[in-house]
Amino acid sequence: MPEVLFFAFQMTSAIITPALIVGAYVERIGFTFVLTFSSLWMLLCYAPVVHWIWGGGILAGGRILGDEGVVDFAGSIIVHETAGIAALIIAFCLGPRRNKTTPPHNPGFLMIGAAMLWIGWFGFNGGSLLAADGGAAMAMIVFHISAAAASLTRAAWEKFKFGKASLVDMVKGTIAGLASITPAAGSVDPLQALLIGAIAGILCQEAVNIVRNILNIDDTLDVFAVHGIGGIFGTLMIAIFGYTSFVTQLSGLVIVGVFTIFVTYALIKIVSLITPLRVDQETETNGLDLSVHGERAYDVNS
Repeated sequence: MPEVLFFAFQMTSAIITPALIVGAYVERIGFTFVLTFSSLWMLLCYAPVVHWIWGGGILAGGRILGDEGVVDFAGSIIVHETAGIAALIIAFCLGPRRNKTTPPHNPGFLMIGAAMLWIGWFGFNGGSLLAADGGAAMAMIVFHISAAAASLTRAAWEKFKFGKASLVDMVKGTIAGLASITPAAGSVDPLQALLIGAIAGILCQEAVNIVRNILNIDDTLDVFAVHGIGGIFGTLMIAIFGYTSFVTQLSGLVIVGVFTIFVTYALIKIVSLITPLRVDQETETNGLDLSVHGERAYDVNS
């Protein structure tokens, strides 16, 4: 494989990880803070973790966690656990939005975006084998099955609990299924993928309730509950199905989790000394699109 191609593929993981965090703090955080924090976080948190697991580092095979090392096929620990934990910490430090009742502005656009993400994830998971062969094809199939199963179980669980199944929550089920199969796509078979997705759809929905209503943390797009919990769950399911050691997988999750908490909190405090973490009340009330960027997503007067 040409080195430049490998570089380009690895950068897709690097850029999506801090981008996932953005979903937790929209409409109340300073734009300069986002740019500064995201750049530093990718270098100081994401980069070390990816080398620990994919780069033959301390969590890879033959080092400190047994002969096999941590199994994370396409990045649930590297991407989803780190982003989910960082999102939760920033949302906690920021505090809640002043107006938390605003509904999604366009569920149809949300579904279109999720569909684009679903298609893009085929390359993300299939490409992680670094080959165009039967293994890559199986990774794509199990990924597709998990996402579909999680979408349906999330909708069914919501219908059972509340009497209605919304498009927005079904999409969150889709993402939960994608996140949960990401570490396991190189190991599990289609039936196991179906089970992972089916459980993830319900598990992540209940995690949303815990974060919102019990912890009272305003994680706007439920990044921790969907990506974080989904990724952690999928990582452990590899061991549950007997493909590796449960202790090894759990140890990897704990090490990366503690490291992410420390780096994220330290960066929040340091960057806050340079630029404010949260915008002022007037800016938040008027909306950051207009106040910060001088434009709106929609022209309300036309």
